[in-house]
Amino acid sequence: MVALQVHFLLIPSLMSIMGAAQYMMQDAALLSYIDQRFLSLEKRLQKCSQDVLEYVDEFREFSKAVLSRLAGLSTDKTELKGEVENLLRRVEHAQRDIDYFGSARDSNACVEVHEDLLKQQLLEEAEEKKRLKLMFNASCDHMLAGIRSLKVVKKTGGKHGSWMKDPGKKHGKIYLLSDSVNNVILEFANIMAFMENNETLKARRVPLPLPWEGTGHVIYQGFLFYHRHGSLNEIVKFNIQRRNVADQMLLPGAGRIPAYQLSPQTKIDLALDEQGLWALHAEPETRGNIVLTKINPVGMAVEHSWDTPCSSRDAEAAFMACNTLHVVYNSPSGGSSRIQCVYDVLGALDAHTNPGLHFPKRQGGHSTIHYNPKEKQLFAWGDGSQIIYKLHTEQKV
Repeated sequence: MVALQVHFLLIPSLMSIMGAAQYMMQDAALLSYIDQRFLSLEKRLQKCSQDVLEYVDEFREFSKAVLSRLAGLSTDKTELKGEVENLLRRVEHAQRDIDYFGSARDSNACVEVHEDLLKQQLLEEAEEKKRLKLMFNASCDHMLAGIRSLKVVKKTGGKHGSWMKDPGKKHGKIYLLSDSVNNVILEFANIMAFMENNETLKARRVPLPLPWEGTGHVIYQGFLFYHRHGSLNEIVKFNIQRRNVADQMLLPGAGRIPAYQLSPQTKIDLALDEQGLWALHAEPETRGNIVLTKINPVGMAVEHSWDTPCSSRDAEAAFMACNTLHVVYNSPSGGSSRIQCVYDVLGALDAHTNPGLHFPKRQGGHSTIHYNPKEKQLFAWGDGSQIIYKLHTEQKV
């Protein structure tokens, strides 16, 4: 009986001892695992440090190599240039041999192809002339024979500017655009209102959202066309009545040099004649000769361009009349203005020098000369004066 009691007392003690031993074994296993993880991390950190050191050493070696190569680049440049030149000479020799064998083998075929191309080119040129004659109808059958007289309408005093009527409208309004950079048009009811002493009091002011540059603007069918200030070659179409920009376009090649050497403020000069809207400018690629462009004023698109033989050197202005460009020249110090180059886009008149077409009764220069196809007169701005020139025309031969 006593033994049974002792047995029951020992069982809980043994179980408690076994449980404690089990916990101790688990703790020991956890510590061992943690120790192994730390050892693994230390090995990885050590390898990472070694890799970083290797990368640093490699970068230093690479930097030394690059610096050494840069130092020797000037020395190797001469040798490399010689090798390239030798290679180019060999390529040229080979190309000449290939061209020779090709021409010897296909000489007959090449002649036939060249003849076909020439025929095609002649046909295209004939079609282009026919198209131009249709575009520029037969209404222009006269040519400028002389400048008959002048009338100084007013003297506003500004060195640069332009003034004009709208040949596309029936009214007789006068438009004044002062200075080579501005954004306000002065509109007068008629020429009498413009001629009054206090002309600005009689004028309707029309502000522009974008200022103009130069003096080569025109007004046609209720729209002002002008070169936008600050742009290379942007032409703006402005609705005067609604006071908003109706359209814009870029004129290829224009804006890099002045259209006329003696009027450097104008890079693009717009003009009107019986056929509509034109643009005049000069280009370095044409050695400063004037480039003539026909523009569709409705769609604001280029219709055709001509590289003219008329130089911009010593030119002060130009105008279009009956499909023909007339370039006005002068001396840099100011003298007698004269038309020295005439270019007919249809070829009816060859470009030629005509020293007989002098502007009458005045010495000085012109900032602007524009032709009004409705009145067959020139509206000019010369040394602060607003001038009208009447023209003498003859039948084209």
